[in-house]
Amino acid sequence: MKRNLFSFILLALLTAAVTMTAAAQSPDKTLKQANRALGGEKALQAIKSWRKTGRITRLRDGASGIFEGQAAQPNFYNSAFDLNGFEMETGYNGKSGWTRDSRDGLRTLTGEASRDFGAEAAYKNARWLDYKKNKSKIVAGGKSVVNGNAANLLVLTTAKGISVKMYFDAASGLLLREEIPAGNLTSISDFGDYRAVNGIQEPFLITRKIGDDVYEIKLDQIAHNGQITKNDFNFPAISGEPLPDIPTLLKELQANEDRVEAILENYSFTQKSISRELGKDGILREKESETFQLSFYKGNRVRRLIEKNGKPLSEKEQTDEDKNVQKRVAEIEKEIAKKEARAVSQSNNGTPDEDGRRISIAEVLRASRLVNPRRERFRGRDVVVFDFEPNPNFDFKNAKSFLKFFGKTAGVMWIDEQDKQVARLEAVLFDNFKVGGGFLANLKKGASFALEQERVNDEIWLPSVADINLSVKVLLVKGINVNQIVKSYDYRKFKTEIKDSKVDEIKNPQ
Repeated sequence: MKRNLFSFILLALLTAAVTMTAAAQSPDKTLKQANRALGGEKALQAIKSWRKTGRITRLRDGASGIFEGQAAQPNFYNSAFDLNGFEMETGYNGKSGWTRDSRDGLRTLTGEASRDFGAEAAYKNARWLDYKKNKSKIVAGGKSVVNGNAANLLVLTTAKGISVKMYFDAASGLLLREEIPAGNLTSISDFGDYRAVNGIQEPFLITRKIGDDVYEIKLDQIAHNGQITKNDFNFPAISGEPLPDIPTLLKELQANEDRVEAILENYSFTQKSISRELGKDGILREKESETFQLSFYKGNRVRRLIEKNGKPLSEKEQTDEDKNVQKRVAEIEKEIAKKEARAVSQSNNGTPDEDGRRISIAEVLRASRLVNPRRERFRGRDVVVFDFEPNPNFDFKNAKSFLKFFGKTAGVMWIDEQDKQVARLEAVLFDNFKVGGGFLANLKKGASFALEQERVNDEIWLPSVADINLSVKVLLVKGINVNQIVKSYDYRKFKTEIKDSKVDEIKNPQ
C-alpha cells in the first residue's frame, strides 16, 4: 500500500513537472513571434485601412454569395454578404453599431451586442498592437490545439471586460483562430491559406461559426490603405423611410421637460454604484460598491448612503449621513432663494451636473452635429435614433463647462417619439478634456459612458444601468482608471419631502 501511495505521489509530481515544462510561453514572446510571422510590427502598424472581397458559403445548405469587409482606423468596421439573395450587413461608424438584413430590416445595436461589436471594430483595426495604450490586458491562456496544430492561446481583455481569445500557431506564429463575443453568442473564426499582401501575411480562407451556423469565406482580393471614407460606414439609406426632423423633436423634448420633472419628484429609488478593476490576470473584478436611496427635492437630486460593499452603515455612520442630507437640503433652499429673483429654473430632464441639477439634453446637443436619423423599435416603443458628433462650427470660447465636455463627445441617442424622452444614450470622448485648464484633472480621450433607461408606470423613462469607463490624470500627477457600473432600481412613486435630516416617504403610493 505504501509503495502504491509513493508511486501515485511520484507520478503526480512528474505529471506536474511535465505540465510546467509544456506551459505556454509568455504573452510578449508569443506576440513578438506573431508580429514577425505576419510581416513585422512596423509593417502591421502602417496598415490604417483594409478592404476584403470574396465568396461566402453556408455549409449546412450550400447557400452562397458575395462577401465584402472593410475597416478604417480608429474603429470603423463593416462587413456584408448575401446568401442566395438574402442580404446581411453589420457596421460600426465610430459612434454606434448597426445591423441590417432582408428579413428584419435595419436596427441599432444595444446592450451587450453594442458593447461587444464596438470592441470587435477596434480589434479588427489595431489587432493587439495598441493594447497597452488602450488599457487592455493580455494574458497567456495555456497550450491548445486548433485543427491539429499546436497553438498558444492569448486572451486580450479590454478595459470594459470584453475578452477576445487568440490562438497562435506554436511553430509558425500565425494566427489560427479568434473567438470574439457577440452579445449572447460567440463568433469563432479559423484562418488558413495565408498569402503575402504588400509584405503582410493575410489569410485567404476563413471558417466562421456563429451560433449553429458555419460559414466558409474564400477571399479573392485584399487591399491595404485604400481610400475609404467615413461615409462608407454610415447607416444604409432606406428609400421611402420618413426621416424625423431632429431640431423639431429636440424642441418638443425640451418643452416636455417641466412635465417630466414634475413626475420625477414623485419618485424615490435605490441606486448601487459598483467600481470594478481589471487585474493583471485580465479578469474584471468588483472592487467596492456603495448603495444610495435617491429622491428629488425641488428639481434637485438628493442621495442618502445606506450601504457600503453590500453591508448597512453603522448607527453612527448613518447618523452622520443623515446630517449630510439635511445640509444638502438647506443648500438647495438657499440656491432656490437666490434664483427665484431671476425666475430661472435649471431643472431639466437630462444628465445631472455636479450640483445635482439636471441639464437639458437639448442644451447639451447644441455643441454637437446630429447625423444619421432613423426610426426604430426599442423596448416595444417607437423611437427616433440619431448619431451625434463634435460640431466644428460651435463656439466653445464662452460655453459652459458641460457644453465644452459634451462638445467633444460622439455617440448615439434613442428618443421615445411619443413620450418625448431619452430612452438610451451612448457616448465616447473624442479628445482629451481638461478640467481647470488641466491643473485639476485631464480626462483622456476614449472615455465612454452608456445610459440605459426603462419606462416606469407607463409615464416616464428612468435610468436602469449606466456603464462608465474612463482614465483621468488628477492634479497633473496621479492617473486614475474608472470602471463603474451604476444600477438604479426599486422605483416607487410617493409624495416625498425632506424633513429631519432625511427623506421621509409618506407610505401611501399614488
